[in-house]
Amino acid sequence: MKDSRPTEDSAAIRRRRICPDCGGRFTTFERVQLRELTVLKRSGRRVPFDRDKLARSVEVALRKRPVDPERIERLVSGLVRRLESMGESEITSETIGELVMESLKQLDDVAYVRFASVYRNFREAKDFEAVLGELEPRPGEGGDGEDPAAPARRRPNLADD
Repeated sequence: MKDSRPTEDSAAIRRRRICPDCGGRFTTFERVQLRELTVLKRSGRRVPFDRDKLARSVEVALRKRPVDPERIERLVSGLVRRLESMGESEITSETIGELVMESLKQLDDVAYVRFASVYRNFREAKDFEAVLGELEPRPGEGGDGEDPAAPARRRPNLADD
């Protein structure tokens, strides 16, 4: 038995299969690959682009963040599509890193800072200050008459009940 359908963002075909011998269920994802990509590393080495490595990097930055796995998959698929549609078969690791940071900045500030700290090789606290300065305040986070130096109000914790 087989069930096939496009994923939510139509970037892949999701297939569910059942093994006729053992009854185990398997899910696979098939993606269209527009072109073979090569990554030009800072060291000058060239390596094949690895979608899974990109996905792992994004997932590490988003670990324990309240972001739905579907959104993470859409972000990674969108990044891969952008890279494939650039028209180049060779892409620098810097280009990939900047695109990831741009996407994470839109999705989750904490993940953005985490990724930036590794990507830009932070050495001291002032490096974090520079990146935090790049973030725009969200509604209700400063810029609206609140004193940013005032202690944060404690949010109720449901575990306290």
